[in-house]
Amino acid sequence: MRSENGLRRALEAGETVFGASAETFSPTVIETFGAIGLDFVWLDFEHAGPSPYDSTALEELTRAAEAGDVELLVRLPKPEPALIRKVLDAGVRSILLPRIETAEELEAAVKAAHFAYDGDVGDRGVGVGRSGNWAGYVDSYVGGEDGEVLVGTMIENATAVENIEEILAVPQLGFAFVGPADLSMSLSDGDPLEKNAEAVSAAIDRTLAACLDAGVPIGRIRNDAADAAAAVDAGYQLVRIGGDTASAREVLGARLDELRD
Repeated sequence: MRSENGLRRALEAGETVFGASAETFSPTVIETFGAIGLDFVWLDFEHAGPSPYDSTALEELTRAAEAGDVELLVRLPKPEPALIRKVLDAGVRSILLPRIETAEELEAAVKAAHFAYDGDVGDRGVGVGRSGNWAGYVDSYVGGEDGEVLVGTMIENATAVENIEEILAVPQLGFAFVGPADLSMSLSDGDPLEKNAEAVSAAIDRTLAACLDAGVPIGRIRNDAADAAAAVDAGYQLVRIGGDTASAREVLGARLDELRD
């Protein structure tokens, strides 16, 4: 099992990383994404996929990532400490926490991902999952895991934006990621169908500025190459540039339209 987290190393070195979502949760797609040179594969367990408590399923996905030499970025359905420990023990190295609103919520989750936390003992336990079995037991495992785990937080609601400076000050936070769709709903004045583009843009700008000021890497979704390049120029370090099902529709759909025309 590979123990080094290339995604964390790249972000700490100030590099920009590009990824795509695998909505099919297919190991073949994960390997393919690695083969074309992507840095990470986004797996959204908040809205789809197998149960994140299913270690067997997670182990197959981590094996595919290792075969493709690409990192998994796993968005969890909730920032629950027991779930965080379970996913990390299955071999996942990088996790993304949804629905965070306060620094206190985030701190409990980040602490659950680490054996040592902010100069004290963390809240992660030593178990017999895939990561522990392959990485070595106790001393080498505990000593090495904290240097490879990467924990990010979604910024996807108005409360999180209001608390952004405190959230970014949480020790051992690895990155933040903007969620514009949920931000739009949160800022819609009670009507989820009412889009407030100006308020969303202001919230995103505030989040970006706070991340740059705090030195915390920030990410967002940009499905157009020009938009992705602009995001990088603006300071975003993690950019998700598409996904498997959308790419199939776009490429094969355009090809089929051309042939039928």
